[in-house]
Amino acid sequence: MVPGEQSSLAIPSLTAPRKMTSMDSPLAHHLAGNQIASSSAYQSYQRQRQLTLGDLLLENRIVFLQGEIHVGNANELVMKLLYLQSENRRKDIHFYINSPGGSVTATLAIYDTMQILSCPVATYCVGEACSGAAVLLVGGTKGKRFCLPNSRVMMHQPMGGVGGQVSDIEIQAAEMFRYRDVLNKIISNHSGQSVEKIAADTDRDFFLGAEEAKEYGLVDDILTKPPAQVEDEDE
Repeated sequence: MVPGEQSSLAIPSLTAPRKMTSMDSPLAHHLAGNQIASSSAYQSYQRQRQLTLGDLLLENRIVFLQGEIHVGNANELVMKLLYLQSENRRKDIHFYINSPGGSVTATLAIYDTMQILSCPVATYCVGEACSGAAVLLVGGTKGKRFCLPNSRVMMHQPMGGVGGQVSDIEIQAAEMFRYRDVLNKIISNHSGQSVEKIAADTDRDFFLGAEEAKEYGLVDDILTKPPAQVEDEDE
């Protein structure tokens, strides 16, 4: 080579040409896609296995009150109602009730929450809705309150026992009278019955079957088929 001349020889590449492997084939990509889909389906299956029955019902906007009403389950119900409201402000919440009643203040905590929601709350009496539970049943959205055919509703005035000195008993008794008036007005507002009639009827335990509850205005209909079918017909 003449001094000063540049070499015309090409410098060999340090990177060898990439050879096609079996992973580059269309079949390999198809199989990989199937593996991803299978993995996703498996993860979904595993998630469902981990969910409780209550979680699965909540995903379908169903909440259930069973047993006596107390501070614990009242707070849980309030949280569920608020959560479902945040998920969808227009779609119905389905509230199933099978309860003998319980704490007046816990009952009113649930009732007041139902009234401030923008989404409709459909109520269903399954078995029985007694005392405070009857207040929650009648407090559902008008036109969406139901009894199952063999369920029952019972209303009465607040019950409780007090002790202590006379002045303490008088204070507690006055509070019970106040709550009696509050509950009677709530039932009157939702049923269309007068406060006077409610007060007279609930002086003692007042039981109503499904048809009687409908005639009284506590519910709008007797449910004889799944709620989803009723909604489909309305649409």
